Amino acid sequence: MATSVQTQRKKKDIALRGAVDIHEHDHLLPDDQSMDGAQALVRCLEEQGVEYIWGLSGGAAIPIFDALVTTRTKIKLILVRHEQGASHMADGYARATGKPGVVLVTSGPGATNTITGIMTAQMDSVPMIVLTGQTITPMLGKDAFQEADVFGVSLPVVKHSYLVKDSNDIPRIVREAFHITNTGRPGPVLIDLPKDVTQGPFTGDLSAPMDLPGYKPEPQALDVEQIKQIAMELRRAKKPVILAGHGVLIANAAEELRLLARKLNAPVCNTLHGKGAFPENDPLSLGMMGMHGTAYANKAVIDCDLLLNIGSRFDDRIIGKAPKFCKDAVRIHIDVDPAEMGKMIQCHYSVVGDARRVLEELLLYVDECDSQEWVAHIADLKKRFPLKYRKAGGLKMQHILDEWDKLTNSESIVTTDVGQHQMWAAQFCKTLHPFQWMSSGGAGTMGYGFPAAIGAQFGRPDALVLAVVGDGGFQMTMAELATACLHKLPVKVLILNNHYLGMVRQWQETFYGDRESGVDLEGNPDFARLAECYKGAKGFNIRRQADVRKVLKRAMEYTDGPAVICAEVEKADNVFPWVPAGASLEDMLLEPPKRQMEKPTGST
Repeated sequence: MATSVQTQRKKKDIALRGAVDIHEHDHLLPDDQSMDGAQALVRCLEEQGVEYIWGLSGGAAIPIFDALVTTRTKIKLILVRHEQGASHMADGYARATGKPGVVLVTSGPGATNTITGIMTAQMDSVPMIVLTGQTITPMLGKDAFQEADVFGVSLPVVKHSYLVKDSNDIPRIVREAFHITNTGRPGPVLIDLPKDVTQGPFTGDLSAPMDLPGYKPEPQALDVEQIKQIAMELRRAKKPVILAGHGVLIANAAEELRLLARKLNAPVCNTLHGKGAFPENDPLSLGMMGMHGTAYANKAVIDCDLLLNIGSRFDDRIIGKAPKFCKDAVRIHIDVDPAEMGKMIQCHYSVVGDARRVLEELLLYVDECDSQEWVAHIADLKKRFPLKYRKAGGLKMQHILDEWDKLTNSESIVTTDVGQHQMWAAQFCKTLHPFQWMSSGGAGTMGYGFPAAIGAQFGRPDALVLAVVGDGGFQMTMAELATACLHKLPVKVLILNNHYLGMVRQWQETFYGDRESGVDLEGNPDFARLAECYKGAKGFNIRRQADVRKVLKRAMEYTDGPAVICAEVEKADNVFPWVPAGASLEDMLLEPPKRQMEKPTGST
């Protein structure tokens, strides 16, 4: 009897751990002939190479959490403090490693709490598998306790969804889900798992094949003739610009992009998500273009005679007023998603295909452009319109980010929330390699930066990871300090604290007569002291310009857990350059306007 009680206590202790290691507990393993659906699920996840599952437990998902204890597996469960945090951690892990992140939550509010993270991944083309517990199948649609139609709720923000009705379908569905999430244009896949399915017996085939006859994520052959036409246009160009988007990184085509840029002698600008596709310290790099891109990148795009867009969806943040965008230039679009062709900008040439495959083919036909004068002109633009900030006055976000970049030689992984700090981080934290930069672009999700940094640190444990966050966004997911402390993750969290929702305040100042509404974050906590309430976290404060470098160094040296750096920055600084929403690149502002501008037509 005592032995039985000890066994139960031991099993309970394992289940409560943040990361589960089952190899020490072989006595808990089931007989292979008596698996249930949840145990079959865990076996299938392991077959897909899953290392971590980020999750929060609940009644409808108990069989799956139990299977992580009773099944021989190397998968580690990371217990989070909120389901949104789990989805962002899986997202950060996926962006840092290229492998799908996996989320496990319960039904109802547990499942719906992941929707923001799922939308973030969908908008930014991130591979993710979301496993949700569900009420038993006889109660579906009957308003059972903690029931939510997550299959229906999630449809607009996933690449695909499954509702599993038979435990024997689990191997096929898992195999299909991982194939779908990773192929073509990546995106999240949701698998809804009723409790009677996961706790019921599994008698099927663990090696069941996929059955996706209609899913063809990529064309079978590239349009070689179109590629040859593009090569011909590139040879004629005298003022070419290459625009590198996230698709270059997804396709692992950074090396091919570098070869193309140097072979053509063509400058390269990048989107927010294209940071890392081309080294931003290269003489041919223009940095980020668009709403808050560098002035010289935007001016180059305005004046170019050819724009080659590789792996960017021509989103509204980079094109401004569509009819004016590169209206006199030859426009070329390469993208894996045929739905993006002509959606925002009509191009003269387009090729649907994986960026790496297309670039490999294009490199066979291109020669150097007659671009020497153009490249010299670009170098002059960089001298005339550099990124800059005022040194006088209070502590500046730009100053801190610039110092971090210099201290790390641009070698750290940087994640961000959304707002002014995000744009300044994109400007001043140079990105030299793929998968160094992670930010919520399409969805603009506040609260993304910190949990994404946790996921990135799990995926790349030897990397220096910095989360650049605002005081508003950090408070949405700061409970995940517990997760970071539990696993002693040396993540650095830089809170650029201006006591405002800064980007909204900037718009209100410029377009709404400086009438502030709903942006003053009076009542912020002492973030450094708050951090030290969590065992293992270390808090730091920066209040003066003279302290920036030494405090950042001290925070970098702390590796026993997360380091939270609260920088009390100027309250009312504004981000420039700035192309107001709905305006054209030609309307770019380099400094504050002398009078109130008309209200923009686009969103913040």
